[in-house]
Amino acid sequence: MDSSLLYFFDMFGTAIFAISGVLLAGRLKMDPFGVMVLASVTAIGGGSIRDMALGATPIFWITDPAYIWVILVTCVLTMALVRRPKRLPWYVLPVCDAIGLAAFVGIGVEKALHFQDSYLIAIIMGVLTGCGGGIIRDILAREVPMVLRSEVYATACILGGIFHVSALSLGYETNVAFLSGAISTLIIRLGAIRWHLSLPTFAINR
Repeated sequence: MDSSLLYFFDMFGTAIFAISGVLLAGRLKMDPFGVMVLASVTAIGGGSIRDMALGATPIFWITDPAYIWVILVTCVLTMALVRRPKRLPWYVLPVCDAIGLAAFVGIGVEKALHFQDSYLIAIIMGVLTGCGGGIIRDILAREVPMVLRSEVYATACILGGIFHVSALSLGYETNVAFLSGAISTLIIRLGAIRWHLSLPTFAINR
């Protein structure tokens, strides 16, 4: 996949994930610093944990501060615009989030394979890249992380990662494998949004 296009989707996902952090911070009535923290951990938290786990240092946003600037600008614009009465259709942010998620999973898989050879670890790093920030965000907000509930979110990441590494194992080029994984993640996530799909929950009756 063209590196400039991939970089664009990476930044796009960073901005969308930051917006979700800002909106949650707004519901919790946090101050501007709290908003910035929640937005930052949502946007770059998963990738940061991935890089530390892989030993990929300095972490990506240290070598490229553009990620921080994207988060800062996103926070300021979101806080300014969210107060206006005009609202976006409900599906806009979830769809944009799905696009960012698909890109993040693919980036996580590829980066993991650059540092080691295990497809299993690559899938785990892809899921961590896509979901890690949201888990940190929800924990800081004292909520049960969305990926641990019935939402088809982490499942989409896992299946997308499986498609990605399966294409590589079959001998397809990296670009084709990346696209197959990203498109799979996107389709599964969009399907879950469209038809309100969820996983069965585990409960113990007392």
